[in-house]
Amino acid sequence: MNQPMDKEKKIDIKVEENLATGQYSNLAAIRHSREEFLFDFAFIFPDGPMGKLLARIILSPAHAKRFSEALQENLKRYEEMFGPIIPADVPPGVGFIQ
Repeated sequence: MNQPMDKEKKIDIKVEENLATGQYSNLAAIRHSREEFLFDFAFIFPDGPMGKLLARIILSPAHAKRFSEALQENLKRYEEMFGPIIPADVPPGVGFIQ
């Protein structure tokens, strides 16, 4: 016998004030193993070759894939509203690491 599909459940996520304000990152590093993807977000100081790791997010491969698809969809909608995103010139040694 077929069971009716459950209705979407609402999830209430509590956010601490220090997290709600967010962080600015100008460097992202992505690494992976068979079991997980690691996303490191850092801020590299413009006046010197030093920086600070702001966050490390660890995702399962399936969740990383869903995140990638959601990001692509949001970038598409952004460009439809505001025009193409043109990457800025990045100083040597600074940028996205894969």
